[in-house]
Amino acid sequence: MPESISAEKLETFVNDYLKEDLKDLEHQLNLRNGEIMEFVQLKNMIESIKEHLQDGFKTQMNIGGNFFMQAKVPKTDKILVNIGKNVYMDFTLDEALTFIDFQLRVLNKEADVIREESIRKRADIKLALMCIGTKKQMLPAGDTS
Repeated sequence: MPESISAEKLETFVNDYLKEDLKDLEHQLNLRNGEIMEFVQLKNMIESIKEHLQDGFKTQMNIGGNFFMQAKVPKTDKILVNIGKNVYMDFTLDEALTFIDFQLRVLNKEADVIREESIRKRADIKLALMCIGTKKQMLPAGDTS
């Protein structure tokens, strides 16, 4: 570490850049985990429909403003799935399960990459804080440079 970098500048770098990057990574990880949970929930629902509700089912739909209307789903051989950007595609149940499994693999890999980057960022923060501590111990009393 160059001697010209002060402990205060290093602290500013840690707080303004490294910790902000870490917050952003945690936010991205939370988004991925939310998507993973939604796909797992959808997969469980489709498997339940395939096993128990092949003849249809009754449900309630939100028609806006938290007003619900009873609905009957007579055919359960197809399902609309949001494939991204609020674009929905008509799938058979088996096709939907294949799509969901693919999406889950992709999202889990993305989450793993974000976790690894988060670990590296935490290590960078820890190293910088150790450098700050070492630098402050080496300074004479009252010197802040």
